[in-house]
Amino acid sequence: MAYEKTQIFYISLGFWLILGVESYDGWVNHTVTVQTGGSVTIPCHYDEKYTLMKKYWYSEIDNFKTNTNTREKNLSVIDHPDQSLFTVTMRNLQNKHTGKYYCVVENGEPPPANIIYELHLDIQSVPDVSVVSSSVSGREAGDISVQCLYSSRYRYEVKQWCRYKDERCYTVGRTHTSQNSSVQISDDDGRRSFTVLMTGLRLTDSGWYFCSVGNKLNPVHLTVTEAEPDKEKNTNDLGHHKNNNPTKAADKPPHLNDVLLNVWLPVSAALLLLLILLCVFIWRWKVRQRHKQDKKQIGERNGSRTTDTHEMQIFSKPEDPVIYSTINDENPNDPNELITTYSTIDHVPESEAKPPAATIYSSVAPHQQQQ
Repeated sequence: MAYEKTQIFYISLGFWLILGVESYDGWVNHTVTVQTGGSVTIPCHYDEKYTLMKKYWYSEIDNFKTNTNTREKNLSVIDHPDQSLFTVTMRNLQNKHTGKYYCVVENGEPPPANIIYELHLDIQSVPDVSVVSSSVSGREAGDISVQCLYSSRYRYEVKQWCRYKDERCYTVGRTHTSQNSSVQISDDDGRRSFTVLMTGLRLTDSGWYFCSVGNKLNPVHLTVTEAEPDKEKNTNDLGHHKNNNPTKAADKPPHLNDVLLNVWLPVSAALLLLLILLCVFIWRWKVRQRHKQDKKQIGERNGSRTTDTHEMQIFSKPEDPVIYSTINDENPNDPNELITTYSTIDHVPESEAKPPAATIYSSVAPHQQQQ
């Protein structure tokens, strides 16, 4: 039953084409080339008035249609109403998938279907046209580069970089698209590739593009994100505020990073210098204290040596003999008489160079007679 309905749809589709069904005439006879076993995503743009209407992907090979918001293993059809398009992703493509496909919207008006995009899908072991990367991204005011490859038989065909949405194409050379952006295409036929360079990107440049050589193409999705705050600030200061209104630029509050740089950097440097000076002071003070302590210990050792030497010289002089003598008086007549005798002793001959002889005083006590 379902098969019969698809057959009726296919027959009706032929009549609708004859009766003048709306379609993108500029996109007919275009072929998307994909490598065997690879995948591809096809964008299907539609008018905003079709946002709430039913949309589907139709295959002429098996007369089968797949509604939007369908996710299968090798096929996904997803609607993006905020972008006014739905995308068709086909995976693990084989030779049997080669054929014609349509993006369709059911608008409820005669004719009841609107073909918004048609293409021929060609699965090849070596694609006639391919891209190094099918998805690229860049920042606002920046640039991106896309490399497109082609087979040798398309060496002399026209090379283009085109946008799906408005059918705007750029050929080899440099084209200024606006005051701030440009597209440059350079062909290297020796390597069978051409490079697309987009500079001065704008947020509105985001979307779907394709590399085109002759009637063969391959899609590429470009995403442009907002510029970083610092970069955007510098661009505004250089491009507008500096030239048109310097006072306004001067009144603009400084960025937090600038405040940190202007305040904390000098403070950190001062603290570091103070720490270094403190370390040097402590080191020199310790050196001085240690020097004083060593000097004191050396002085004490020297003083001790001097004292020991002096005492040894005083009490150990061989040239000053000491003579002790005891004289006992046996005079019994006068026991209380104390006899004092003075004696002078010349120093020994061997010490002729020594000091004069010493004088010895001795007291003699009377010897008491035993009873």
